[in-house]
Amino acid sequence: MHVAIAGNIGAGKTTLTKFLAKHYNWEPEYEDVLENPYLEDFYNDMSRWSFNLQIYFLNSRFRQILDIRESGKDVIQDRTIYEDAYIFAPNLHAMSLMSNRDYSNYKSLFDLMESVTKAPDLLIYLRSSVPNLVNQIQKRGRDYENSISIDYLNRLNERYEAWIHDYNKGNLLIIDVDNMDFVSNPEDLGNIINKIDAEINGLF
Repeated sequence: MHVAIAGNIGAGKTTLTKFLAKHYNWEPEYEDVLENPYLEDFYNDMSRWSFNLQIYFLNSRFRQILDIRESGKDVIQDRTIYEDAYIFAPNLHAMSLMSNRDYSNYKSLFDLMESVTKAPDLLIYLRSSVPNLVNQIQKRGRDYENSISIDYLNRLNERYEAWIHDYNKGNLLIIDVDNMDFVSNPEDLGNIINKIDAEINGLF
């Protein structure tokens, strides 16, 4: 069983991954944020470091997918390889923060990786408004995220919605997180788990 959580910056992916890993006894695969040597540089100078950052994430997530496949365990993954390729990289390219040459190179590498990977059995998309994202980002207080603009989050949200609208690689569960607090409210977490149970039961 491979379950993955998708969503914009600050949507709650990592926190939900932790809760679900504990509840279902799944192996968690987290996004490589703390170890990422490019992230801080990227937020200080996006055009200079965009290609390096995206290649790093692509490599990291491709390695995760191979590990998931080889482990044979039930795994929950914090963010997918698709989000880099369909949301973050094209957004940087559209904002002229990644050159045509670099984007073409990146896309070619992703296409090759995608041809030998399998989509998750269930994709959980955390849908969030930009004000909610901003609130969550401020709450967690990562210094390098202070420079993220409202415009940048808006652009990402638009791309997320377009991607999810056309997603057809497997089962999809959409959870609107604006009016819920699954961290402090056990009932909200319980509702999410009930929805996931229904999806998982439908897989077998």
